[in-house]
Amino acid sequence: MKWYLAKLVYRILCGDGKHTPQFDEQLRLINAENELHAFQKARVFGHREQDNFLNASEKPVLWKFIDVSEVHELSSLNDGVEIYSRISEEENGDIFTKLTLLRAAHLQENFMHTSMQLN
Repeated sequence: MKWYLAKLVYRILCGDGKHTPQFDEQLRLINAENELHAFQKARVFGHREQDNFLNASEKPVLWKFIDVSEVHELSSLNDGVEIYSRISEEENGDIFTKLTLLRAAHLQENFMHTSMQLN
């Protein structure tokens, strides 16, 4: 058995669906014999985890599974191994860099706060 990384894509529909289209892309670890088996298992997870519920405004919300858009074999599961990469082009590199640094600082603060509460 080998480890694979699969990207599952869901469409999120709220109320009557007259809103900006929303999608959720999820990366999942899949243990399978080969790529086809990983793809099939990921599809099963995707269909099984579709959901519908009422939001806080009592409007229906549907998470509709679209399909598996990517499957990648992971050569090893070691500390620090890269499992996913995406290159993007941003309109403003400085703003993107500042937002990344702010997110990192926020994560660090939350982790430190949680760690202090546990001690």
